[in-house]
Amino acid sequence: MSYFVTVGILLGLSAGVAPGPLLTLVVSETLSGGVGAGVRVALSPFLSDLPIILFAVFFVSQFSEVQILLGAMSILGGFFVFYMGYESLRTEKINDDVLTPDSSKSLFRGVVTNLLNPHPYLFWFSVGAPTISKALSVSIVAPALFLFSFYICLVGAKVALAKLVGRSRNFLQGHAYIYTMRFLGVVLCLFAFTLLGDGFRLLGYLPSLPLLGAI
Repeated sequence: MSYFVTVGILLGLSAGVAPGPLLTLVVSETLSGGVGAGVRVALSPFLSDLPIILFAVFFVSQFSEVQILLGAMSILGGFFVFYMGYESLRTEKINDDVLTPDSSKSLFRGVVTNLLNPHPYLFWFSVGAPTISKALSVSIVAPALFLFSFYICLVGAKVALAKLVGRSRNFLQGHAYIYTMRFLGVVLCLFAFTLLGDGFRLLGYLPSLPLLGAI
């Protein structure tokens, strides 16, 4: 089960600090409305992701016996994670000159932004839901550990960034942030090959291996 905790931490941290619409909103709300406004945006995935997760898990469970479909989804997930890693490797400084005029609806804006962002849908259908399905085959506790570690790191990273931006407007333009993103990018690219390998094994192109989650 430690495998699923590790995967949750890796994916959560990467998603939490990666540039994108939600992080941009975290930064802009923090600069215009204070750290509290940025933190409210950071918490929005707790609300916006639930229906996406439920639908994605339901969809995957309906086709759990269709090896070709699961293999194709795993390969798609591998390419998506590799793309996330590639984008992390290309990370440059984030400009902080985009401000929002009203921070009273920060949480609402965060939820809407996340629901309109295609990345959560791509992630949960191609990576998240298949990982939960695999975790269920190990233990009923494993999916909970994956989700817990994922969201603690995802939301925790965005909350930490909101606090850092609140203290120093230059943090997202500094070397520490860029080097962290590039390190995570390398790890994501390596993890992508694991997903690709799983996909090709499900399609019968590679020999089966013992389930890592049982370790």
